[in-house]
Amino acid sequence: MTTSLYSLARSSLQQSIAWYSSKKRHWNYPPNMELQSAVRDDLRNLKSAVEKLEQQMIKISAFGLVSRGKSSVINALLGEKILTTGPINGVTKWPKSIRWTPPSGKIQIELIDTPGLDEIDGENRANMAKEISQQSDLILFVISGDITRTEYLALLELRQAKKPLILVFNKIDLYPETDLTSIYQQLQQLSNQTKKPLFTPDEIVLISAEPQPINLRIELADGTIQEEWEYPPPNITSLQEKILTILNREGKALLALNSLNQAKIAQKNIAHKTIQIRSKEAEDIIWRYAKYKALIVAINPIVILDLIGGLITDLTMIRALARLYGLPITSYEAGNLWQTIVKSLGGLLLTEIVSITMLGFAKTSYAINSLWENPSSFTTLATTALAQGTMAGYGSYLVGKTAQVYLENGCTWGNSGVDTIISEIIAQMPPESIISRLA
Repeated sequence: MTTSLYSLARSSLQQSIAWYSSKKRHWNYPPNMELQSAVRDDLRNLKSAVEKLEQQMIKISAFGLVSRGKSSVINALLGEKILTTGPINGVTKWPKSIRWTPPSGKIQIELIDTPGLDEIDGENRANMAKEISQQSDLILFVISGDITRTEYLALLELRQAKKPLILVFNKIDLYPETDLTSIYQQLQQLSNQTKKPLFTPDEIVLISAEPQPINLRIELADGTIQEEWEYPPPNITSLQEKILTILNREGKALLALNSLNQAKIAQKNIAHKTIQIRSKEAEDIIWRYAKYKALIVAINPIVILDLIGGLITDLTMIRALARLYGLPITSYEAGNLWQTIVKSLGGLLLTEIVSITMLGFAKTSYAINSLWENPSSFTTLATTALAQGTMAGYGSYLVGKTAQVYLENGCTWGNSGVDTIISEIIAQMPPESIISRLA
């Protein structure tokens, strides 16, 4: 990732913090104590996203089911047995974090050991696993043997969350016949309903973090036989090289992406809670502008002015909703949002626009006739104007309700919005990068 994109990511996050932390965000609306309390944690998470980018500490988490050797993998990377391992299922009960300085010494890494995914029971444990995955810049998904249904579903969920993954096949000494081809084929069979495979062969690494001891029979000089246990060293080099290759090539991009994604989640949460708490005020705004649009279109006799007046009313309503929700939005962005809404509503709104136009021409004709030829056409004019105004008001109401759905994502769009920066980072990564798989 270029330095300019990294700086752009930092600038985007700093702008978000500045906006959501300022009183200006509330525009002319008085601060809502219930809302301030509801979004306090989200504001804290937004700030931590900025801090994460500044600290430049790569977080790598080991995920997987129990007894797959996650703790052993981390011990092998560290080069010493720090984490407890054993034959009993579920030795790791809570996440454990350890700093790791690779042989190059140029990158600071935090390794996170997690409990087995199939051990996570209850809402607290589920939230814990989700939080760790969100904080992780890179995930080592550890398996051994054939991939189970639980593992496949967990992998699918992490992929859908756009998390960079390495599939680590551990305990290869117990499965000597296993190779990359067989693992890849099994993954393809499991994911035959997805658009693309969960992993490429380059994202699969075969290791043995804690090889099984070998029983040696030694014949002594006097002819007696003595048995000794030999403990082979970890076979972890391929994983170390894979991690360092990825971090040297795209470490900054991984940091920036994860920080931006955390900020995106925080902004969406803030917008969602704001919309819920200020729903009544929003409904009043939507109905008010729907009435304005209906009145403008009904009393105006010129077709082109109907369309222009209706558009201005919709754009003003979108900006009014954004201000109510405390979201920064320019007139240009409101225009882009309006276009998106029109496309999303498709034929429904197009029918409304065409009908308003046709009725507008009829209304203009009746207006001319009523003035110069047939005063009795005033009744027809009024009926047409009422029908046109009703349709315009209904269309504006649809725009307002749909705008709420888009605004619930927070202001993540725009030139410096987190969605835009995320897309630019992914687009600029080379095809062989792990980030390019997130597109």
